[in-house]
Amino acid sequence: MKRLSAIASAARHALIQVLTGPDPAPAWRRPSQQQRRAEYAALGVATLALCFVNATHVNQAASGGAQSPPGAWQVVLAIAAVLPLPLAVTYPMAAWRVGWFVLLLSPLLPAAWWGGWPWGPPQVLAMLGVFCLAAVRQRRAAVWWMWSLTLIPWVGWLAKDIPNLNGPAAATVVFTAVAIAVDSVGSRLRTQRALAAQTVRTDTEQARRAVLEERTRIARELHDVVAHHLSLIAVQAETAPYRLGELTEPARAEFSSMSEVAREALTEMRRLLDVLRQDQPAGLAPQPQLTELPTLIDAARRAGVEVELSVPAELGRVPAGVGVCAYRIVQESLSNAGRHAPGAAVSVSVDQDARAVRLRVANGPGSAAARPGRERGRGHGLSGMHERVALLGGSLSVGPTPAGGFVVSALLPLGETP
Repeated sequence: MKRLSAIASAARHALIQVLTGPDPAPAWRRPSQQQRRAEYAALGVATLALCFVNATHVNQAASGGAQSPPGAWQVVLAIAAVLPLPLAVTYPMAAWRVGWFVLLLSPLLPAAWWGGWPWGPPQVLAMLGVFCLAAVRQRRAAVWWMWSLTLIPWVGWLAKDIPNLNGPAAATVVFTAVAIAVDSVGSRLRTQRALAAQTVRTDTEQARRAVLEERTRIARELHDVVAHHLSLIAVQAETAPYRLGELTEPARAEFSSMSEVAREALTEMRRLLDVLRQDQPAGLAPQPQLTELPTLIDAARRAGVEVELSVPAELGRVPAGVGVCAYRIVQESLSNAGRHAPGAAVSVSVDQDARAVRLRVANGPGSAAARPGRERGRGHGLSGMHERVALLGGSLSVGPTPAGGFVVSALLPLGETP
């Protein structure tokens, strides 16, 4: 019973939508201004042609095959019968309602048409076009309400006035096939549009989640770096009285206070960042630094990536956060080069002065033979790079090269070195 009630309710709402509801949004991408003008022009020409044909065939006398010229109101009727066609571009449901009303009332007026039918062929063609334009936007229940409502005057008047129903029956079968095709096309367009919208939402959510995950990872790494330094401060403050020999009591109290403050700060920081770790084990291993790039490059070479590394003979000391950021940028760039440009040569250059560290990772277009069949996923490693560099107040530029390769350049300010 509940299912029947739901079906009846859906059918009732579909009928209300057909009779009085507004036009649903089109299931396809909205055309440009130029395309709309072309559509208006094409339908305008078609409407004028149908109006002319309709006006020339109205009021054919049934007796003796003689013709009498149509009157003014009959010409108006012939024109009104096809006018819903241009209206259907903007308001398809309103055009269908007007066309259905004319289809219902035309046989009541004293006008004869070609072949003795209650309507002229142009009016039937116009009504069919309006039906297609309106029904393709509607859902299945509304489409079949439109189909059944259209058949009511069609079958009723033809069965009353036409002795041979072979033509009307064939036209009804054709109209039903058109309704099935329109329903199928409309359903497919709506499915494609819903899938495209869902894809956009999924990509947006993945990008947002990737940013949050990268921020969490950065916070964990900074926690490990800061925790390491705070632990050293606490240990040095506690052992200073024993290493420095005789100290005054105020000096000992000062060192003890420094140790307590460092340990309290370490405890509070762990409490605040513990939620970021969730159920994952704490990363107690030292975070990679800029000086470990040669090890990273060797690992990439063993994986089959041709990498050239250019670094100063001696890298100066850099803050731990800068070292981690530089290492991760090179690591992600090598991973992207291997994924999106297999077989390409990669060059990594590092430059350092008193104010900043400059990184540049460039790769070529890759092997043409290796590219087909490679899945180019929508990774979010670049978002993570931007997050890391923005955290340090630096700048990052990424983009393709004219030769088909890709370049990642980063400027990481040093600030005060530790």
